[in-house]
Amino acid sequence: MTCLSNDNRFALVGVASTRNKEDALPSNNCGNNSTPPMSGFLLEKVFPVYAVGVSVPDPNLVVSLANSGRGVGDPIWDAVRQEAKSEAEKEPILSSYLYASILSHDCLERALGFVLANRLQNPTLLATQLMDIFCGVILHDRGMQRSIRMDIQAFKDRDPSCLSYCSALLYLKGYNTLQTHRVAHALWNQGRNVLALALQSRASEVFWG
Repeated sequence: MTCLSNDNRFALVGVASTRNKEDALPSNNCGNNSTPPMSGFLLEKVFPVYAVGVSVPDPNLVVSLANSGRGVGDPIWDAVRQEAKSEAEKEPILSSYLYASILSHDCLERALGFVLANRLQNPTLLATQLMDIFCGVILHDRGMQRSIRMDIQAFKDRDPSCLSYCSALLYLKGYNTLQTHRVAHALWNQGRNVLALALQSRASEVFWG
């Protein structure tokens, strides 16, 4: 069990409780290498800790690229991939797992969907079905795309047990639980209440049962 100071715990809750924007994206650009899924934001503004060394990410500093005409990459996803490659070299026995979970995907959204689907699957709720559900929600919700990155940054900065961005995505049940809740909440708001309850129940069983 990870121990956080009161200040860090309250700060983490503040980031985790940030409400997702519910504006849907008109199309999914995740598979298009020329247009990353977070191209609507200036990532150095969203992730100042990673990009420019500011101590705490500021969710109010998100700026639309439509007004700037600039193109940017995805520093969080780049860091996750680089860490996965490094870990695969250090621990060859994990290379297949790291490839399937991270390196075979073209964006953080799909990697997260894969990780959550494989952690929550059971004999009657297949991983392929769950991945379709997770990706279908996350890839069409720009606010959630922003939130999953803010969350992974918060865990990396404030959780002593979080060694890297990659470890937060793959191993921290707190991060995985939070993202499952985000997807379930979005499904509930879409009127898919039974599916939302099923995800919430399964997450409770897997992560906290």
